Amino acid sequence: MYFKHTNRCGFLLGFIDFFTAGLFFLLYMPFGGLQSELETVLGHKVRPYWQAYLLGVPTLFLYTLVWMARIAEELKAKAVELGVEGPYTSWRHMVLWNTLGMLLFGPMVATQRFFTTLNRMEAALNERQANA
Repeated sequence: MYFKHTNRCGFLLGFIDFFTAGLFFLLYMPFGGLQSELETVLGHKVRPYWQAYLLGVPTLFLYTLVWMARIAEELKAKAVELGVEGPYTSWRHMVLWNTLGMLLFGPMVATQRFFTTLNRMEAALNERQANA
């Protein structure tokens, strides 16, 4: 699969998502193609964001945070496996920036790092496919 979006600006996406209380990603995940890209990169089905969002509402979005942190950790492991250069996002990075950094652009920084890792992985996979 060829990945078209290898230059997403995670900080901007995180900014929009933060100020829409997560509603932006409800539309962006399925209609922006992010859900299918994550499934392709990770090699398995990923719980849809809308389910994680709904399960996050009664848990004050802790479930949604854990869901995103798990995906970030899987992306990190896959990036290391593929030999993609860091820095990577990780479970700890996502949780700390989204909790301790909440007052100072923390969620935007976490989202930027997440998309930086994803963008690098997709670019590396595109390059491998072109060379194959």
